[in-house]
Formats: sequence, structure tokens, C-alpha cells
Amino acid sequence: MKKRSLTISVWTFILIIWFIVTNAGWVSPILFPSPQEVFKTFVGIITHGYNNIPFWEHLGITLFRLFSAIVLAILTAVPLGLLSGMSETFNAIVDSLIQFYRPIPPLAYYTILILWLGIGETSKIVLLYLAAFAPIYLACVEGVKHINSDYILSAKSLGANKWSVFKWVIFPGALPDIFTGIRTAMGVSFSTLVAAEMVASTSGIGWMVIDASKYLKSSVMFLGIFILGGLGLLLDFILQKIEQKWIFWKGKS
Repeated sequence: MKKRSLTISVWTFILIIWFIVTNAGWVSPILFPSPQEVFKTFVGIITHGYNNIPFWEHLGITLFRLFSAIVLAILTAVPLGLLSGMSETFNAIVDSLIQFYRPIPPLAYYTILILWLGIGETSKIVLLYLAAFAPIYLACVEGVKHINSDYILSAKSLGANKWSVFKWVIFPGALPDIFTGIRTAMGVSFSTLVAAEMVASTSGIGWMVIDASKYLKSSVMFLGIFILGGLGLLLDFILQKIEQKWIFWKGKS
């Protein structure tokens, strides 16, 4: 309760300062729109859309790109990461490749993706996929390494085969780290989303921000940023609740 009160207090304070600064005329409304102007823009876009496209279509295409990439990353990074954590041979083959591309900024290889895949949805989803893959993969590897080897030896001494050890010891033991990796991947994907929607797009929340910047529509820019931030908080909150409910053994020996 105290933490929630502090959070609400901080955001209320920021909103009040924002209101005072913008309504006192201390900054240009082109550079820093007022809260009421951003809200007015929000109502207008909800009602009439943006660039003749309904708001919910912008939101839907952004979520489609994001979730497509995240789901693909989970389906591929989790098994590869777990296998890499369990097998030193497989780790030696795969890990260096992941470590090589992981620190490269997504925009650096986005041009190559466009060259190979075109300017359609595929290149955008693949860009987000690559951004999400590495955090999930690395979290899986670390999750396997964090498992107490005594648990594995105990299971084997009781007659468990390799599949049983994986099913009842390794996978549950790595799940907390996997969820942490998914949460990290979600954040990285969000930060890459605007870049993915910069090139040859005519829809999406990230595209709205980029398009508005061309015409100095600061209220639309602020609105798009708030929507992306709010979506990020909401999705992270949902993941936390799922983790608390279904991975109740996290942090317990």
C-alpha cells in the first residue's frame, strides 16, 4: 500500500508540474504541449483516428507486430537456451553467435533485413524478433546454470530418466529466469518498435510518433509515447501476475 501511494504521489507531482509549466507559458506549446492538449488530442484520435486510420487499427497493428515477434522468440529461444544450458557442445556452437549479434543496435541490421525481406511486415517482425530473442535465450541458459546440481543428482538416484529430470527439475527450475528474460525482451522490443515502424509504414503507434515529428505535432508525439509506455507497463504487470500465480516457487530453496 505504501509503495502504491508513493507511485501515485510521484505521478501526481509530475502531472502538476507539467500543468503549471505549460499553462504559465514558460515553454513553447510546440515543444512541450499541455496535459489538456494531449488529452484533447487523445479524444480526437480515438474519435476520428489518425491519418484517416482508426486509432484501434494503429494499436492493433502495433500489438500484432510486437506479439508475433515475442511469441516466435519464446518458441525458438526457450528450447535453444535450455539445450545450450544443458549441453556444453551445443553451447559452444550457438552461444558465440548470439553473443556476437546481441550488442549490435537493431537499426544497424534493420537495413540488411529490408534488403533481404523487403519493406513489408516481415522485416519489421524479424527485427523485433531478433531484439527479443537474445534476452530470452540468455535467461534460459542462466536459468539452467542456477539449478542446484544436487536436485538433478537426487532425481537420477531415484531412477528418473533424462526426460523426467528435464520435466520435473530443469524446466521448473529455469522458469523464473525464463520469465525474467521474457519481461526484459518485452522492454527491448518496445524500444525497437518505433525503429521498426519508421520505414515504409503508414500505421502503428510508433509510426504515429515518427509521422507527427515531421509536422511538429508535439501533442501526438507525447500521446504516442504515453501509449507505448502505458502498454509496456500493462504487459509487464500482466507478466508479473502470471509469474506470481504460476511460478510460486520463485526465490524458494
